[in-house]
Amino acid sequence: MRTLINNIKTLAGIEYAPKLRLQGKEMSSFNTIDDAWLLIEDGRFAAFGSVAEGMPTGTFDQTIDAEGGMVLPSWCDSHTHIVFAGSREREFVDKINGLSYEEIARRGGGILNSADLLHNTSEDELFRQAMQRLDEVIRKGTGCIEIKSGYGLNLEDELKMLRVIQRMKEASPAKIVSTFLGAHAVARGMTQSDYVKLIIDEMIPEVGRQHLADFIDVFCDRGFFTPEETARMLEAAAAWGMRPKIHADELASSGGVEIGVKHGALSVDHLESMTEEEIDILRGSETMPTVLPGTSFFLNMPYGKGRKMIDAGLSVAVASDYNPGSTPSGDMKFVVSLACIKMRLQPNEALNAATINGAYAMGESLNYGSIAKGKVANFFITTPLPSVDFIPYAYTTPIVKKVVLGGKNCEL
Repeated sequence: MRTLINNIKTLAGIEYAPKLRLQGKEMSSFNTIDDAWLLIEDGRFAAFGSVAEGMPTGTFDQTIDAEGGMVLPSWCDSHTHIVFAGSREREFVDKINGLSYEEIARRGGGILNSADLLHNTSEDELFRQAMQRLDEVIRKGTGCIEIKSGYGLNLEDELKMLRVIQRMKEASPAKIVSTFLGAHAVARGMTQSDYVKLIIDEMIPEVGRQHLADFIDVFCDRGFFTPEETARMLEAAAAWGMRPKIHADELASSGGVEIGVKHGALSVDHLESMTEEEIDILRGSETMPTVLPGTSFFLNMPYGKGRKMIDAGLSVAVASDYNPGSTPSGDMKFVVSLACIKMRLQPNEALNAATINGAYAMGESLNYGSIAKGKVANFFITTPLPSVDFIPYAYTTPIVKKVVLGGKNCEL
């Protein structure tokens, strides 16, 4: 199958010599070609260039007219919780009335509320709801996405969530990676030590035996799991081939960054309470710091130190954290805008953070996150735009006109 995309005003996010991730000053370059064409063969990018330098020859099975729009690599959203039941707008009102995240959790809300809802929802209904959310974010340009469990908090319901994610992998054209997050909170009626033991002795081995998770995550933060408990769970998961992705420093400087780096975590996420010392810990590591500006926006919390991390020479990824309690949105364009407006990232830096660096934070940057020869042809075509900078500037303007995943058109 050979497809030509022509009449492209700007082809953006291209790489001639692909890298696994971009760091520091490298993030300031979001490479573009004006008046461009793009060739896809068998679902992967085959070639690209400017019209002035010549068009590809031969026959094409399909030609897509970009109609003067831009072409960008699909968003790579490396942190979501989109398998959940129902909604939690009552807690939204509680937050407006002044209750904190921790106060709501102590009253039985938060994650435990979602666990109760999920327990009483069938697997088929969970799948239906989650696919609806996934289709929504695909229409907004997301083509590679991580999805976590963590609203089960017992073996049966965690497995139910992971089976739903497995079904989503099979049903959707988007690239999906799965993360086991049994350590999202302590289950009702259990002590923390007993629940950690349950995760290590029963949950992790069964998830491993059934090959239901690509990664393990732990909520290592004040009021949740300690660095010592986190380390024990990561060591148990390593025996089953699950690499860590850590919730760290959302509510306090928790030690999660240090534990994540020590155990080779692919990413440490949230980082709203990150310290300068933790920036130093990340230097020279393979761990991607991932900031979630939508969470800060919705919860009225401090924003992660994205600008300081880039200035310190680190990589940074941005993700949506789409979930029912603290970020009920998976709109990655808005996340990119928030990264610019609130974290002071330059547009090019934010776009790289939402594409190639997001792919790295899922272990997928060899195949996704940029327009490069040999990578999977996941991209979207925009309406005509004046410049790349317009994307985060016009923070609520819809821009996606056509979505192509794996080289195939997706109906919007």
